[in-house]
Amino acid sequence: MSVLGTVYRHFPTKEDLFRAVVQDRIQRIVSDGRALVAGDDPGQALFTFLRSMVLEWGRPIVELTDALAGLGIDVATAMPEAEGEFLGVLGELLRAAQKAGTVRPDVDVPDVKAIVVGSQAMQAYRPDAAERLPRGRPRRLATS
Repeated sequence: MSVLGTVYRHFPTKEDLFRAVVQDRIQRIVSDGRALVAGDDPGQALFTFLRSMVLEWGRPIVELTDALAGLGIDVATAMPEAEGEFLGVLGELLRAAQKAGTVRPDVDVPDVKAIVVGSQAMQAYRPDAAERLPRGRPRRLATS
């Protein structure tokens, strides 16, 4: 059987393929976040996670979500568990950073999600100021 036949067998529609890609991306984000929770520096773990959401994961997730929305699919409705898992790991990272005294105690998960969404919008608006410099150093708009 051809590769194309295998793809069609597992993903009979374009929507099914997009959903699978989004689900896979979110699972990788959650796995990365859980690995950071286990680290030694909770504050740095949270900021590393947030930077990766803006610099590495943000644009692809937004583009895939927009593609699904263009097909009439709301990701939050189609995959509610994915949003819950993401918010769960974000909450774990936030609570650990707060316990370590790195983040103010009055900040909550919706606040942090709003910061991520705003930062992703900033990156889309000013990609020249948000992307990485040579040798992997983040530009000024993506530093903590």
